[in-house]
Amino acid sequence: MHRVVLKRSVCAACVAWVAMMSVGAAHAQSPPASGASAPSAPTQALPVPMGTGAGEHGANSPFAPLQPRSDVVPWSVLTDVKTKTVKNRILPVFGSAQQGLNQKTQRIQGFMMPLDPGEKQRHFLISSVPLTCSFCLPGGPESMVEVTTKTPVRYSMEPVVVEGKFAVLADDPYGMYYRMTDAVAVK
Repeated sequence: MHRVVLKRSVCAACVAWVAMMSVGAAHAQSPPASGASAPSAPTQALPVPMGTGAGEHGANSPFAPLQPRSDVVPWSVLTDVKTKTVKNRILPVFGSAQQGLNQKTQRIQGFMMPLDPGEKQRHFLISSVPLTCSFCLPGGPESMVEVTTKTPVRYSMEPVVVEGKFAVLADDPYGMYYRMTDAVAVK
């Protein structure tokens, strides 16, 4: 059996992947005896997969959680979205709270996820929780807003606040639920 040593800051999805790979490797190394059945898969319920749901600020995160502000749309409003399956696609079902934000100027506070390299960004995602792993999404589409800005915004690992025209997306081809255009950074 292989021994796997993990850093405490590794995200839950990476831990789950390493655990699955370790179990798979152990089973591959020791095939069942002749006439014996293969070991069954664990029956315990798995947590919500990473990249879905509202996202969770990890206790071991080096970044402080967002401080509440009265001048921004709360993430609790954005993440309170139901979904429905239509022809093998998962689509959002927005309530009146989310629909009331559509096509109006709004402010969002969150952690920047650059889509391009560089110190200044014009197109990025803003998330309710910080990235803990460069390979894992911190939450689902309900916990992110795609942002395009009028002028470049300096990349920061600290929370940022942007203001712009907010759109609620019922059937976005990229799977996004929210988009902000003509945004500017605010303090």
